[in-house]
Amino acid sequence: MSTGRFAEYGRPRRVDGGLRARSTRGAIGESWWARRFLDVLESFALGTRLTRGRAYARAGQVLDLTVAPGAVTATVQGSRARPYRVRIGLAAFPGRLWDQVEATLAAQALFSARLLAGDLPAELEQVFAGLGAPLFPGGVGELDQRCDCPDFAVPCKHLAATFYLLAEAFDADPFQLLHWRGRGRDELLHGLRARRAGPPAGRTGPTRTVPPDRPGTTVARESGPERAPAVGAAAALTGLSELALAGTVDRYWLSPVPLPDRRPPTLATEPELLLRQLGPPGSAIGGPGLAQQLRRAYREFGADGEAPDGP
Repeated sequence: MSTGRFAEYGRPRRVDGGLRARSTRGAIGESWWARRFLDVLESFALGTRLTRGRAYARAGQVLDLTVAPGAVTATVQGSRARPYRVRIGLAAFPGRLWDQVEATLAAQALFSARLLAGDLPAELEQVFAGLGAPLFPGGVGELDQRCDCPDFAVPCKHLAATFYLLAEAFDADPFQLLHWRGRGRDELLHGLRARRAGPPAGRTGPTRTVPPDRPGTTVARESGPERAPAVGAAAALTGLSELALAGTVDRYWLSPVPLPDRRPPTLATEPELLLRQLGPPGSAIGGPGLAQQLRRAYREFGADGEAPDGP
């Protein structure tokens, strides 16, 4: 379609209450996963429409944005009265692949701890790549991009605006990226907790064959509850009565040399970690704008509460 035809549409209609990008200048996206997603998009060399898309995102032209397994949908206000409908499709991973991902993550305590705390470890990308399923799209052909505007370019500025708002949604809630790939936050964390906890206690084991009283025949009997083999201190204490242990509690372990006084360990976390754990607020109570205000407040509270160095 010719540029003269586009001229008749004029400037985009002003929007009140649209989703406005938090970034007012420069790059969009703060976290490694948001920047990684946009780096892939911008590496496709898609021209000036990305620049116009950033302007749309900062002007609040995106009215709504929804992330679902395999598809992101949005409505974007352009120059016409009716907003344009946008869809960005990316193949969701099958359940069997997610089971492998969960098993791999659960085997690494650090991965599980960071995910349960609402953070995405950078090594997560390698986990997916090692299973033959890259987390981020490797080419523009992997994305099913659709917009019902008259622009023939893909992506158009409406799609580009959606991409940038999507990156900021990933900033606010990294689990939105995984949800797009097919596994929601609650389901993933529930699976990790279950795997880290191990099999349920008291589970009945399989049928076992034991020798009977009469030689030459066997009888199948149900075994009782499975018990994990004792390890570590439990193996050493097996068979000892509570009376025998009662007088040894205060001597369970003694250091051969005096230990130096040390401060208790602390865990360094970002002040807005709670916001990541809760997820983004709904549009009815402020949406991403409220999350950004709360994030700024948490950072100021964290800076005011920092203790000075010294004893």
